[in-house]
Amino acid sequence: MISEEQQELVSAVRGLLAKRDARAGIRQAMDTDLGYDPQLWAQLCEQVGVAALAIPEEYGGFGAGLAEALLVVTELGRTLADVPMLGSAVLGAQAVLLSGDTDAGERLLPGVAEGTRTLAVCWAAASGWDEFGVRVTGETVDGTAHYVLDGTIADTLIVVAESGLYEVDPSASGVERRRVAAMDPSRSLSEITFTGAAARRLGTGDPAPVIERLRQIAWAAVAAEQVGAAEYCLEATVEYTKSRVQFGRVIGSFQALKHRMADMYVLAESAKSTALTAAIALAEDNPSAAEDVWVARHQCTEAFTTIAAETIQLHGGIAITWEHDAHLYFKRAHGDAHLFGTPKRPAVHG
Repeated sequence: MISEEQQELVSAVRGLLAKRDARAGIRQAMDTDLGYDPQLWAQLCEQVGVAALAIPEEYGGFGAGLAEALLVVTELGRTLADVPMLGSAVLGAQAVLLSGDTDAGERLLPGVAEGTRTLAVCWAAASGWDEFGVRVTGETVDGTAHYVLDGTIADTLIVVAESGLYEVDPSASGVERRRVAAMDPSRSLSEITFTGAAARRLGTGDPAPVIERLRQIAWAAVAAEQVGAAEYCLEATVEYTKSRVQFGRVIGSFQALKHRMADMYVLAESAKSTALTAAIALAEDNPSAAEDVWVARHQCTEAFTTIAAETIQLHGGIAITWEHDAHLYFKRAHGDAHLFGTPKRPAVHG
């Protein structure tokens, strides 16, 4: 269960997204250079303070916590709005915080909290997040980071390499950014190539636990997004079956469809529970965090993928028309299934 304050946050975000009709705006936004509605992002940051939630007060944030930030990610998942919350305010900010680099925190995070600075985490090789796309030699970086969120619009790049985390200025010599086509048109992905680009090391500690923690946060964040999107698909499907008439009856009255929607409901509720458990475990640094994240990642992926497919089936032919939203959720489901890779089950020590 979430607290009363957290519920108020959810209501505020959902209300603003509804007022801005964020879902209807994704088609216009996906064709722009930004890939999202900048006015929507500004209002979310100024009126609700979403980007400041997981940033400590000493860096200009609210210090609420990671769980609150992931509740916002869930609400954004309901509309597919690709604002810089997941890539910048969650992953980018958490990368800086995990590095323990106070100077970087003081320089970068106040702008992130205000929503005026965007961070992009550069990590994956072409084969995915199990390999690093960028290598470090001395104080320079080389290689190509793939599938980067907010990559072409970021003010600061955070490179994740085997030897640690590094800050790179995207306007510096040796940095080339390009947006790439993706199966999910509502999510902007980029490739960023580094050729002897100057890099500044963030923090001095052992990078292995920092990178593993960042992986877990990434998986928990995707799970949160999947929950919001799956819940909306279920709601939209139930509403549609109440109005669609076939053989003289609304199709929602047919027993077979009732059973299918009941199964969708069970999947959505179980996914919501596991995602919230993972978010709280990470926020509180519980010993069970790795296991909780593994469960959430797998459960939420299965739930969203299945529910999105059922949404297509139960809507019929209209679902695959460009004007309908169902196919966009179907594509996001398959994209999210691969985003940040898939964790292996952690060892359980008894």
